[in-house]
Amino acid sequence: MPTILRIGPYRLYFYSHEPNEPAHIHIDRGQASAKFWLSPVGLASNYGFSSKELRKLQMIVQEYQQQLLEAWHGYFGDSG
Repeated sequence: MPTILRIGPYRLYFYSHEPNEPAHIHIDRGQASAKFWLSPVGLASNYGFSSKELRKLQMIVQEYQQQLLEAWHGYFGDSG
């Protein structure tokens, strides 16, 4: 599970066994977890984050979208 970024209490990472899905990022804080698609940015799943926090997370993903996509393609190549 390569960690791409740590921002405040959030860990942004992807699983190394998911190269066949579209580019996405997982975000954890404590027991809460969410998954965001990277292109276009959008919520894929949520387990435990409030709507307010999800909006904050989406803004973070949008702000770092290019860096996250580069990390995805650097790790998986163009397969994801």
